[in-house]
Amino acid sequence: MRRGTALFPSNGRDDDGDTGSAKLIRIAGRLIFGAVVLFLLFSPATHTGEVGDGSLRRPTTPAQASVHRAVDPRGGTRKFPARIQTLLAQSQIVGNGLREVKEGKKTVEEIIHNGKNTAGIGHDGASSGVHAAGIGSSGHIGAGSVSRHLKSAPMTLHEVMTFLKSFLSKLNSSNMKNKRATFHGIWAAYHELIVKWLYPWDQVYLTRMPPRREDGSIYLSVVSFRDESCPDTLKQAFTKAKNAQNLFVGLVQQNCEENDKCAEADPDCYLLFCSSEVGKKYCDNNNIRLLKMKDSEALGPYMARYFSSKLWQGEEWYMQIDSHMTFLQDWDALLIKMLKNAPSQKPVISHFPPPQDADLANVSTSRLCGPVFATSDIEGQIIRFEGSSEYDRVKLETPRFAPFVVAGFLVAHSGMLREVPFDPFLPYIFIGEEILLSARLWTSDYDIFSPTQNVVGHLYVRNEKPKFWDSLHHVFTAGVHNPLQLLVLNRVKNQLGYPEAEKDMVKPKSLFTALEQYSMGSSRSLEDYLKIVGLNMNTKEVSYTAWCETGVPPPGFEKYDILYEVVAPQS
Repeated sequence: MRRGTALFPSNGRDDDGDTGSAKLIRIAGRLIFGAVVLFLLFSPATHTGEVGDGSLRRPTTPAQASVHRAVDPRGGTRKFPARIQTLLAQSQIVGNGLREVKEGKKTVEEIIHNGKNTAGIGHDGASSGVHAAGIGSSGHIGAGSVSRHLKSAPMTLHEVMTFLKSFLSKLNSSNMKNKRATFHGIWAAYHELIVKWLYPWDQVYLTRMPPRREDGSIYLSVVSFRDESCPDTLKQAFTKAKNAQNLFVGLVQQNCEENDKCAEADPDCYLLFCSSEVGKKYCDNNNIRLLKMKDSEALGPYMARYFSSKLWQGEEWYMQIDSHMTFLQDWDALLIKMLKNAPSQKPVISHFPPPQDADLANVSTSRLCGPVFATSDIEGQIIRFEGSSEYDRVKLETPRFAPFVVAGFLVAHSGMLREVPFDPFLPYIFIGEEILLSARLWTSDYDIFSPTQNVVGHLYVRNEKPKFWDSLHHVFTAGVHNPLQLLVLNRVKNQLGYPEAEKDMVKPKSLFTALEQYSMGSSRSLEDYLKIVGLNMNTKEVSYTAWCETGVPPPGFEKYDILYEVVAPQS
């Protein structure tokens, strides 16, 4: 047996019989094998954060972290099928679960909140949580459900605007792909887009809303659809305000632009106001926040108000109006005084304003009391506010209780945006939003009042003006709006207790996605609200509500009666 030192023990085998060449080959093989083992044991990882199952994990050392940030995270997804690569690269939240949602096997909430979705929202290294492609500003793909870190910093206006613009671009692309779709197909395409993008983002946004300030500021939500009255509305809002520096406008402008199926471009409300002598100062001071939409992207007034609500930046009071209004001098101070005088921790003031040419200072204020069930076939027996209004002959300092809010004028404690958020699953509706919002506010412990003084006027007759369903018919097919609205109204009617809109009575089930996230509050019951306001959804009957007609507090609020006692003047 020859002497020498082998790289690996020979387990007692005798090499005396080996030829020289065979021995050299065996030694070379052992050297190569040893080198491979040493390389695997001691070389740094070359694939940042990729584990055997193809998922991405976070690096655990500073050195790894620096490499991790330098590598495109999409590189770790190349072993997946093309569809999965796309979903991961775009940080889509629902990911592979979309098919199960569409088939009714899972809900969006289960996928987003159980930590098993393909791609999560944000991660420790994400600086903003939002980017043009979806969730997660750095483009990195986090794992799990909504990151707790997102709650630590309010979402900036820039983040909000970046995401909303990206979403509208995707909406436009989806519309173009579905131009010939039926109303069921239009809903299915919209629902798919919301499930992938807007709903997951909205759930993150609601955890990252800015804190409410207590500085007398008012956030004025204005939605304009091809409205030439919009610039004058903004001018009046600022010139008639007592503290205009505390007024911040969120403008959602939906216009038809030149060569976009219109003879000439619609007046640009933002540019006209900001270039005016009145408006320039406020635009320069960032008192106006603008989200521009093509009229072909319009989803109806409710969704426009949804978008506008996301431009809120912590103002103390929230006010919602149409884009064709007039204002009383010092309207802002008067409204804040009413809100503070109302016997409620969460007051909402609303009514149908008088016409725009009314003498606002001297016309008696009204209180909406008489709802009706719609009789038109295209309205699905939804509640409409076309009944009588009661006018208060005696002006009080304390606002009187009222049963309903209207969408064209309301002002409230801005906490409503957090506690009663707008529902992104309600596109294309022109009716139903007011009774739904009224019920959601009341069940969330908000009290509704009529104003003690008229502060705004409203332009009611706009028969020849463009309507959003005209644009809808240009994008899709003529006549599609009415059946589409009837379909979506099932979501509204279900929440209000219409028996014909129970979940087992309505298809598709996608109409009820995330319903619990945007439905009634838990402070008061819907049954109590319907009883107080005199509505029976089973029989479609309206009862007389004496408390509203006479201006006294509703049942259960009798302790406030003394505030509304009118003392006759002494002779």
